[in-house]
Amino acid sequence: MGQFFLLIILAFGGSALVGSVRIINEKNEALVESLGSFKKKLSPGLNFVVPFVDKVVYQATTREKVLDIPPQSCITKDNVAISADAVVYWRIMDMERAYYRIENLPLAMENLVLTQIRSEMGKLELDQTFTARTEVNETLLRELDIATDPWGVKVTRVELRNITPSKAVQDSMELQMAAERKKRASILTSEGERDSAINESKGKAEAQVLEAEAAKTAAILQAEAQQQATILKAKAEAEQEVLKAQATAKALDIIGGKIKTDPQAKEALQFLLAQHYLEMGKTIGSSESSKVMFMDPRSMISTLEGVRSVIGENPSSLNFELEKFDRHSAE
Repeated sequence: MGQFFLLIILAFGGSALVGSVRIINEKNEALVESLGSFKKKLSPGLNFVVPFVDKVVYQATTREKVLDIPPQSCITKDNVAISADAVVYWRIMDMERAYYRIENLPLAMENLVLTQIRSEMGKLELDQTFTARTEVNETLLRELDIATDPWGVKVTRVELRNITPSKAVQDSMELQMAAERKKRASILTSEGERDSAINESKGKAEAQVLEAEAAKTAAILQAEAQQQATILKAKAEAEQEVLKAQATAKALDIIGGKIKTDPQAKEALQFLLAQHYLEMGKTIGSSESSKVMFMDPRSMISTLEGVRSVIGENPSSLNFELEKFDRHSAE
């Protein structure tokens, strides 16, 4: 009988000893209550509690957790129905507050996140929900971190995953995008045609300017060439006249000398003057601006007689008469 009681005492003591030992894993914590009231918090490692008096009521990890928020129907500022879901990263900073301040912490956080998502989506129009995702994430993070601080929770990151409009809105958006693409294509086409027309007109204008400049340059060069030709022609004619005058003067000197030394040279001179007179008439008749010239044979005899009288009275005046005769012949 005594052995039986001893076995009972040993079994009871062994179970009590085993029940007093608590091993907490790394990054985990546990809360212990004694007779219904909070007593202490167990840290990672080996811990001891009072058997049948102390009780581990809550044990959780302090590592970062992921809370998956299911798709939630929201109404935007422009009254468009959309569906949005998110993912929240959070961790327990104070195990005591996380257990005693709120009941069912994950459910409370999920409802809080859904409420905040609806609130933020209601402040934005549909187009803004796709472009302001980063701003919405930052706002949700800030608001959730403040709201969960009394629960001993730290929200480290919030990410909106999918924002999906209704089917009717998606169809309208596709039509709008198609119309926008057509509009952009039309604008680009018109701009291309405008640029092409501008370039073409500029090319024509530049071509006309170049053509006008080329014509101007050609006219200037032609005028300069004509001027040079006229100058050269005038110089040549002047030199020719000078040479003629020099030849005439030399010939007259020779003739004058012959007349002084040979009396019969006067008849020869009269013959030359008559021949020269006839050649002048032939030249005038063969020119382009031909004139009708009436020659009186008696005038030729009178002219020759006048020359003879001049020569007889003043042989030195022969030079002047012959020069005047040559000038009339040239004209």
